Amino acid sequence: MGSLEPEADLPMTTPSAGAEPKKKPRILCLHGFRTSGEIMKKQVVGKWPEAVTSRLDLVFADAPFPAEGKSDVEGIFPPPYYEWFQFDKAFMEYRNFDACLKYIEDLMIERGPFDGLMGFSQGAILSAALPGMQAKGLALTRVPKVKFVVIIGGAKFRSPAVEEMAYSDDISCPSLHFLGETDFLRPHGEMLLESYVEPMVIHHPKGHTVPRLDDKSLKTMMRFIERIEEDAAGGHSVCVS
Repeated sequence: MGSLEPEADLPMTTPSAGAEPKKKPRILCLHGFRTSGEIMKKQVVGKWPEAVTSRLDLVFADAPFPAEGKSDVEGIFPPPYYEWFQFDKAFMEYRNFDACLKYIEDLMIERGPFDGLMGFSQGAILSAALPGMQAKGLALTRVPKVKFVVIIGGAKFRSPAVEEMAYSDDISCPSLHFLGETDFLRPHGEMLLESYVEPMVIHHPKGHTVPRLDDKSLKTMMRFIERIEEDAAGGHSVCVS
């Protein structure tokens, strides 16, 4: 995990006189395995400049299940820790997966409406799979279509059954993917790109973490924000197959 030392804010552009304030895209943020919503908030808000976070309405939620084992962030971030679902060593079989999907949909009903999803690690794997499942009527059937996704350290589900549900058709909504040079999931994150139409990608030199944004990454992020702001303001770009 990266450190959380303060980072200088970047200057923000101000709207011209008489301009309508843009609607902030509302984003449900799904944290990593055996961490928490509060931890992800520290990982994101603690690292990304205000020029980014002030333009997003970020909602950080805890996963439904208490951690069933040791967390990799023990000693870095305090407990409690949670997990979205459980899985075997091959990442082929999942326990409490359907309950997880229902829990996320309930969150989106209770705290939404949401424009998009952002996930890290286990939360990123979920965030990337949900649009394709929603397009087929297999998940999130009681909430508006997901308009975009932000995937940090993500991958694809490896179960053939879930692969068919999530990735059998191309996903065309805007997507931003973070790929770390030394992230153990990087090869899987690169494979995930093939499921999305025209994905935007931020490469960073770190491992499996929420990275800070250098100048190049910040420019990519701001371009993505401009696009999703248009969608949040009433555009018609949604995740469809």
